Amino acid sequence: MPARADISPARIPRLLAGISLVEICPDSTRCRFRLAGTRLREIYDREITGLHLEDLDWGDKQDYWHAAYNRAIAEAKPAQGVLRGPVVHKEHLIQYWLKLPLSSDGKVVDMLLCHDHFMPASEAAPMLLAASG
Repeated sequence: MPARADISPARIPRLLAGISLVEICPDSTRCRFRLAGTRLREIYDREITGLHLEDLDWGDKQDYWHAAYNRAIAEAKPAQGVLRGPVVHKEHLIQYWLKLPLSSDGKVVDMLLCHDHFMPASEAAPMLLAASG
């Protein structure tokens, strides 16, 4: 498992707006956004750097998101998914997400490198239909 030190943001400049680093708090029961790209600020309508997962307004998707983060942490394996309406009042968006575990000791997950890409559902539908056809 890579460590945070193994990641060089300078090598992925086009992705930085959708990148976040989520720190696993020492008691392993909470997670905090240590860094969040500008696209995430647009989606959540506020700066989320420094906030904990439970501080975000996910509405009826709260359990989904907690399960996604917890799975990547507990299994120490990447997790990914696609979701419509990632947050309250953003039902017009499709979110493609990736959670990659990082570990400073190579064993225990202490951070997640996350990438989130958002697109209007009207643009995603033709792509999804073409991929399934």
